[in-house]
Amino acid sequence: MSNTLDSQIEGNNGSINSISDRGTQLPGHRETDKFGQNRDTVYFKDGVRHIDFVLSYVDDKDGDKKAERRREFEANLEKAGLELEAEDKSESGDRKTYYLKIHAPWEVLATYADVLKIKVPFKASDIPKAREVPLEWLTQPFRLPDNIMRPEPDYFTAPFDKSKVDFFLIDDKDTFFPPSTRNRIVYYILTRCPYYKEDCKEEDKTGIKRLLNNGTYTSAYPLHDCKYWKKAEDMQCDSERYHLYRYWARFLCFYKKQPLNLIKKYYGEKIGIYFAWLGFYTEMLFFAAVMGVICFVYGVLSYEDNITSKEICDPEIGGMIVMCPLCDKKCSYWKLNSTCLSSWVRNIIDGTVFFAMFMGIWVTLFLEFWKRRQARLEYEWDLVDFEEEQQQLQIRPEYELKCTGRRFNRITQVPANITSVYKSFLLFVFCQTCLIVACIIGVIAYRLAVYAAFASVMKDSPTSKIQLVGSLITPQLATSVTASCINFVIILILNFLYEHVAIWITDMEIPKTHLEYENKLTMKMFMFQFVNYYSSCFYVAFFKGKFVGYPGNYSYMFGKWSMLRNEECAPGGCLIELTTQLLIVMAGKQMVGNAQEALLPLLRNWWGSRKGRSHPKSTYSRWEQDHDLQNFSQYGLFYEYLEMVIQFGFITLFVASFPLAPLLALFNNILEVRVDAWKFTTQFRRPVAAKARNIGAWEEILNVVAILSVVTNAFIVAFTSDMIPRLVYLYAYHPGNKATMRGYITNSLSFYNISQIPEDNLPEHGENPSWFNSSTITTCRYRDYRYPPGHEKQYTHTMQFWHILAAKLAFIVIMEVRNLHNIKGF
Repeated sequence: MSNTLDSQIEGNNGSINSISDRGTQLPGHRETDKFGQNRDTVYFKDGVRHIDFVLSYVDDKDGDKKAERRREFEANLEKAGLELEAEDKSESGDRKTYYLKIHAPWEVLATYADVLKIKVPFKASDIPKAREVPLEWLTQPFRLPDNIMRPEPDYFTAPFDKSKVDFFLIDDKDTFFPPSTRNRIVYYILTRCPYYKEDCKEEDKTGIKRLLNNGTYTSAYPLHDCKYWKKAEDMQCDSERYHLYRYWARFLCFYKKQPLNLIKKYYGEKIGIYFAWLGFYTEMLFFAAVMGVICFVYGVLSYEDNITSKEICDPEIGGMIVMCPLCDKKCSYWKLNSTCLSSWVRNIIDGTVFFAMFMGIWVTLFLEFWKRRQARLEYEWDLVDFEEEQQQLQIRPEYELKCTGRRFNRITQVPANITSVYKSFLLFVFCQTCLIVACIIGVIAYRLAVYAAFASVMKDSPTSKIQLVGSLITPQLATSVTASCINFVIILILNFLYEHVAIWITDMEIPKTHLEYENKLTMKMFMFQFVNYYSSCFYVAFFKGKFVGYPGNYSYMFGKWSMLRNEECAPGGCLIELTTQLLIVMAGKQMVGNAQEALLPLLRNWWGSRKGRSHPKSTYSRWEQDHDLQNFSQYGLFYEYLEMVIQFGFITLFVASFPLAPLLALFNNILEVRVDAWKFTTQFRRPVAAKARNIGAWEEILNVVAILSVVTNAFIVAFTSDMIPRLVYLYAYHPGNKATMRGYITNSLSFYNISQIPEDNLPEHGENPSWFNSSTITTCRYRDYRYPPGHEKQYTHTMQFWHILAAKLAFIVIMEVRNLHNIKGF
């Protein structure tokens, strides 16, 4: 393809026209007076040639060197067949920015449409439309006008062939290729056009990307077709941006269907497929959110039937149970009824095995139904064979320039470029491991160190000024909340670092095609973010409280010398802390993301709209209006996908601990769709149209997360929640003939003789509460199933412990087999 551009430049070498000569009057069109011309237009000054791309630049200290680059670059663009028209800085609003308008004539468009195998219509579709669905009128309030939902008729298409022009439906060569295709072709030329002199070829001096990076040009972008708040005055303009804003980008349209065909036509298939996926994901979240609310309400209403929570809160039961200290020195003995509030909250979110199984089925249905929706879009948008024939043709300019070494591939029987992959992979693994392990250890160490401080401050003291707070917030909960907040701040900081590391490593690999580059970057970035966002939740769910030991034989994080005793869970388990961790990280991420995407651009939008509407149309040109907008970077869509996939992980991997997570995600996504639409139509310059037949590597990532979610939820229900121990007690260890949960709390707590507790584990003098009397209280309780002191097997696990462990493993196997059966069934 680069050879096509080189031959085009050499073929036009003898017929170069200067930019100043491009303003010649065409037949049938009147020259508009310079001072009376409407500059809010997408055409050259002749009013005929369409502006397909705009470059801007300013004079600076390196003006001579950059001016030389621009001269060579623009000369080569003209040799390639493009037509240019310059706007002096005296005509711009800031009096310092130059603008270069680019037009691709028919000959150029036809040549590169043939090279890129762009599909164009050759016959009107004669396939009959689908029959009307019964009761279709019920969906009328959610539908948009037909001209918005289907902005263009259906055609049979074929790859363009310049030698067979008569075969295609060409009514007007100026409008045959839509603006999205025109700017895609021009951008293809810009990225491969050299800016070196003919007598000294320097292969690295190629493409608009390098010129943007070295400051030769300040921006390069295609134009929007009109203002977003009103239609274009030109009757030939479809005003698609205005229609997108009116029917799609406004929040009051949140209940309406998205105009996916219009989005695809204006922005290209790649952006269209993203909004199709986001809309479908939001629709499916509705069912998960409804079921989550039902489970949550059931937990609230069933409180009166929860005997366990009542026993904990009962002063005669929970108030008489003295618990062993939860840390060394600073922690005192405490009564079980101090966890009354947390036990009530745990009752609301616990016992959600039905919801966990439902989400296992939901995630399978979501992925399978999306594949069906995606296949339908591939057919409707004519993308079925796109990737094989076209995507692989789009070789990255960086690959063509940097990969000069070649070796013979024995499999494909063709020469292939040599790239270094192993070095970058090792760097990737090393950087990820060091950063993440250090941060995890730091947060865990904080939890261990600060817990003792909270326990000391919140002890039951008559003179304590925070006695009320201490009775409502346990040291475990206070530590979990503050550690979650700190962890969230660390996540935001590391995100910035991970982003640059992932991009740097991917650039080192020099992927061949744009698709390969995106897939490699996607996998690296998600692996970084996966550990970054979910590591704290995995710690609380699967490690905290599992390696504690027991009084007299506690386990320590860095050895006994560190005095950092491993954290214990509350008497009801770590589920409430997992819920707290999930809620803070997930909700915090959504709040920060929405603030970045909506609140900050609102201020910019207010100022930009005020500036744009205050300028007369004769002075504030269309290219200046778009120049003042934000640039849509090549990673823009990548971050949108990443945000949603991380959210998908939260609502699937740990949903058993928080049934309301899908509801929070649903509210966020309803806003997300409209915020993204608003940004694309009002805040961003028009992106260069790009094709894509699917969501790429994100689909494989979603499949992996879905499979992993089945495993994590099974382990959360079995090992993190208190459901399995309660069921074992109910059916095997309850007293009397009638199955009841009475006595479960006492049964689940083991005894330990206080006199046998080592001195290092005892509270310091003055740390014990006023109600503690060492002469009358001789034992304390701890969460485990061990024989009491004085038994021949004292402090070893009882048979009930092994029965519970067997029940947990059996539950995991049954749940995994059931969900795998559901997956295979689809």
